[in-house]
Amino acid sequence: MKKLVCLLLAGAMFASITGCGAGTAKETTAAETTTMEETTEARKEPETLGEALLYDFEDRVAENADATAQELAEGILTNELLLFQGGAMPVEEGFLTGFDNVEVTGFEEGVMFAPMIGTIPFVGYVFDTADAESAEALVTVLTENANPRWNICTEAEETISGTVEDKVFFVMCPKSLEE
Repeated sequence: MKKLVCLLLAGAMFASITGCGAGTAKETTAAETTTMEETTEARKEPETLGEALLYDFEDRVAENADATAQELAEGILTNELLLFQGGAMPVEEGFLTGFDNVEVTGFEEGVMFAPMIGTIPFVGYVFDTADAESAEALVTVLTENANPRWNICTEAEETISGTVEDKVFFVMCPKSLEE
């Protein structure tokens, strides 16, 4: 199954490189970092896709603090706002999709989740780190090095990140998938 997901993602990336159109204007939001206490407080209604997915991540961690990064990413892919067929695959420390010439390190388990169609400007990650301090440091690296135009043909409209204890959520995506 992992090989199939990898092959589909590779094919989608190839298709996005060979069939490019014009990009859209970039509008990146500041990173948001949350704690478990903030999660339990009353929160505003999410205004964007990224915010909704961050809340979904926080809720999933609150329900099962022992969930693996893979389980969290696969759960997020079931969110009804994601109007695409997606896949989640483990990543190792090093160069990751969406980051300019920076090796992303400092996590124990990492999972990328993305659509099977490479022209959608969407890439997300869930990481499990050693502790809350490591999680905060990882968020800093991610937000400082994110490139919303990693996809060449399209551009993510927002970048959202957050932590819950030792778990990290990061996504670059459109503000909405509705047309």
